[in-house]
Amino acid sequence: MAASKSIQEQLRRAIVSDPLSRYALAKLTGVTQPVLSQFVRRNRSITMDTAAKLAAVLGLELRPVKQAGKGKKGKVQRG
Repeated sequence: MAASKSIQEQLRRAIVSDPLSRYALAKLTGVTQPVLSQFVRRNRSITMDTAAKLAAVLGLELRPVKQAGKGKKGKVQRG
């Protein structure tokens, strides 16, 4: 199975493809335009708080994914 795209890559694609301007996105999220531009150009990363704000406005959902082969507390189960 192919690896899923990172949260950051999914957000970058959503920002670029969304009809909202970066100005409008900045106003709706409280994230400055320079931060958005630098993030899209891969010149900076963002915090999870910022990712959550962007995801909410862009209609994306951040949720945990259960990893195969892991038990409680992220420990690998051994046979």
